[in-house]
Amino acid sequence: MSNKLTPKIILEGTRLTFKTELAFALNEHPQIVGPRKYRYHSPVISAEWCAFTNFPWGRGLINFDQHEESMAMETYATWVKLFELQRYYSWIIDRFHLSTKVFQKKYKNRDYDFHWLEERLKALNFHVVFLSRTQGSFHAAREERLKVSGNPGQYDNIQIFTEEQEMMRAAVNSSILTSKEFDISDNSVKRVADEVAAWLAATGGLYSE
Repeated sequence: MSNKLTPKIILEGTRLTFKTELAFALNEHPQIVGPRKYRYHSPVISAEWCAFTNFPWGRGLINFDQHEESMAMETYATWVKLFELQRYYSWIIDRFHLSTKVFQKKYKNRDYDFHWLEERLKALNFHVVFLSRTQGSFHAAREERLKVSGNPGQYDNIQIFTEEQEMMRAAVNSSILTSKEFDISDNSVKRVADEVAAWLAATGGLYSE
């Protein structure tokens, strides 16, 4: 096994669990990316990009309509093929197939089987970081997010987030990928980044075979 750092991380969780903030923190964490003398970044990608429609807050890999199903599956197949072609590099994904599975099941009544995708991700040593928070802490996180959000209406119903979180927990637990749940209720992105780095080191998630 090489000493080249090539972590492959999927961040999952409902809204207000600071996934994007953690992605940026992990992308600069010395245990994950090594010491750096100047600032640059590893790829950070997301299934949350609304790339299927030509208007803000549209549809994409998570919330696609049924007529876009084949395009969504082809996009996932394209992403995993890219990962396989560049297996000796690091990737941080801010929401991916588990978010799709939860959204489509809850809001579209469609249950997608991503076993084909997970088998290929597992072969590449992808690890899933599931971010969760207590119900009470959603309110404080919401107040902070409203200060910067361009789409504040999506945070109106906190109860939806707790429902989605339980569904996400079930999806993570049924995944064949190595995974762990991290509590972000105190909003400490640095603490969680340190915990994720330690977990990846302990589970062989920092390197490729």
